[in-house]
Amino acid sequence: MEVGAEHGAMQKTRRSDDASRKTRPSSCSSLKMFLVALSFAYFAKALSGSYMKSTITQLERRFDIPSYLIGIIDGSFEIGNLLVIAFVSYFGAKLHRPKMIAMGCVLMSIGTFIIALPHFIIGRYEFESSAKWVVNSSLTLSPCLPGSTGDPSQDSKLPQVPVKECEGDSNLSMWIYVLLGNVLRGIGETPVQPLGISYIDDFATEENAALYVGCVQTISVVGPVFGYLLGSLCAKIYVDIGFVKLETITITPADSRWVGAWWLGYLIAGIITLLSAIPFWFLPRSLPVPGSHTPEKPEQASFIKGSAPMKHKYPAEEHTSFIEMAKDFIPTLRTLLGHPVYLIYLCVTIIQLNSLIGMVTYKPKYIEQHFRQSASKANFLMGVINIPAVALGIFSGGLLMKKMKLNIIGAAKFAFVTSFLGYVLSLFFFVMSCENAKIAGVTLPYNSMEDISYDKHSLFNTCNSNCFCSANNWDPVCGGNGITFVSPCLAGCTISTGSGKNTVFSNCSCVGVAGNLTAHTGQCPDKDDCDRMFPYFLALSVITSFIISLGGTPGYMLLIRCIKPQLKSFALGFHALATHTLAGIPAPIYFGAIIDSTCLKWGQKRCGGRGACKIYNTTKYRIAYLGLTLSLRTISFLVCIPGFILLSRQLKKEEQDALRGSRANGGTELEALRKEEFVISNSATLQRTSENGTDRETRL
Repeated sequence: MEVGAEHGAMQKTRRSDDASRKTRPSSCSSLKMFLVALSFAYFAKALSGSYMKSTITQLERRFDIPSYLIGIIDGSFEIGNLLVIAFVSYFGAKLHRPKMIAMGCVLMSIGTFIIALPHFIIGRYEFESSAKWVVNSSLTLSPCLPGSTGDPSQDSKLPQVPVKECEGDSNLSMWIYVLLGNVLRGIGETPVQPLGISYIDDFATEENAALYVGCVQTISVVGPVFGYLLGSLCAKIYVDIGFVKLETITITPADSRWVGAWWLGYLIAGIITLLSAIPFWFLPRSLPVPGSHTPEKPEQASFIKGSAPMKHKYPAEEHTSFIEMAKDFIPTLRTLLGHPVYLIYLCVTIIQLNSLIGMVTYKPKYIEQHFRQSASKANFLMGVINIPAVALGIFSGGLLMKKMKLNIIGAAKFAFVTSFLGYVLSLFFFVMSCENAKIAGVTLPYNSMEDISYDKHSLFNTCNSNCFCSANNWDPVCGGNGITFVSPCLAGCTISTGSGKNTVFSNCSCVGVAGNLTAHTGQCPDKDDCDRMFPYFLALSVITSFIISLGGTPGYMLLIRCIKPQLKSFALGFHALATHTLAGIPAPIYFGAIIDSTCLKWGQKRCGGRGACKIYNTTKYRIAYLGLTLSLRTISFLVCIPGFILLSRQLKKEEQDALRGSRANGGTELEALRKEEFVISNSATLQRTSENGTDRETRL
């Protein structure tokens, strides 16, 4: 009987071993499949998000709106996150996480398609231009009507546009569709990050969790590379391609009035996002917890010293009612907010993300305005040079964290040092200045066209007094003297020959160069000083981006490891909620408002009202943009000081608790050993007594 029982037990053991061998490869493949699917979802959402930022200047010009309004549109994505993220991260962790992510991707794609919708509703883009496209290029047109007198007191108003044309011009409200589409895109993005990262951390081995998260974060930074490249490509294509003859377009992509095919990129991004939802529908709700079928290995060291190897694994609950989850919401939130280290970390990341989001949102615009580059080139450089440096930094940070086996305090120090070093290098951006363009009546007075001055000048002078000109038109021409004039009328040009981009204006009284009183369409290039400084700006931008991003993965793992495993998904979700609310929404708005305050020349809408800015004061722009960015980061470093103190106290407390627990376990084991020794000694004594008795009986 005993032999049969042992044989049956051995067979059961073999069956369980075979089952575990079958389960482990399937669970491993499912985890890898989830990792690939999540990486693609991160890529899709990052691509559409970066493309939105690459189209900022295009949207400003197309809808004729200022930067602060663009900031509201950009922040509407975070508003969508804000509406549902707390509930999705809390309830979603207890539901089918892959399917929740799939539904989010579908919503993201729908929102992206809605953003492109205004292009198919509004009419064609019309820009101010004195250069007309005509078949017979020998026709002569006069920008300045001779014999009329200019009155500066009345020239600030555009000629009245017929009411019917204004009623048909729906550009004033079409940007609302972009805002609503971005809100829906933000709602759809909500479950991707908290549920995806917590799923990986729950079912990946301890030693691979940081590497997997680093891989996903790296892919999320690769997405913007293609997003900005797509923005660069679409910026070269005219907005109404397919609806107008390109020969009739009198402006080039380098012109401040140019609007690219911004809508085309949103259609492409929407299709990619829709495809990213497909794999998640076929993934399981949960996977076997790593280590559940095999004994724990000694090399699987925990992240926090003294913790159990599986301390941070918290598999999803299979059967929990919605009412029970709702009852636990407020107590869980109170517990989370009562964690001091988590609160400090939250404050630091909110302040730093204000700086980061404001800087990244308007960096292409800064390159365009300060270094006078085209939108296409600015987006191309962001995608090819700057973003890959960030991706390499994030991946290298995750790899270094695994190689150096950093604990929680080591990760915090590493993130702080890299951020501070990048901050010091960023101070050199202030000396990389570039003078503004020489524009008569804006940055230069008509009577002294040498030194740039940002004082208020008049666009009217005796040289154009015989012309009836509008001060609100923005139709720049480059004079033969290398000075840009706001319009050929304000340059005093009375004759124009040629057509389209080849239009030449002559007899321009304000140009003032003997024998060369001509001007041609577009602003004067005049950017020799910018071209010399621009490569140094790009090199320093790449270096600082790489150094700062090195601390990205260690900082993110600090967030996961500083809290209890039961609160992991909720903590990630609340962290995203707080950063979206206090950084993602306000940062683009107040950065845009500050940038608007540096505007020198505002455009005017066709039916009245202030439009988009045409030219900025580059000195004020640089100081406001860089100064605000670095000031916020300075405050974040000051908040880090109490964070390190609280974190070290928490670690000491955890080590003491672990030591007490080990002593308690050791005392129990020692008592059991003593009892066992006592039983053994008693049995030995009895045995000796019986043996002695037997000997005595034998002797007797």
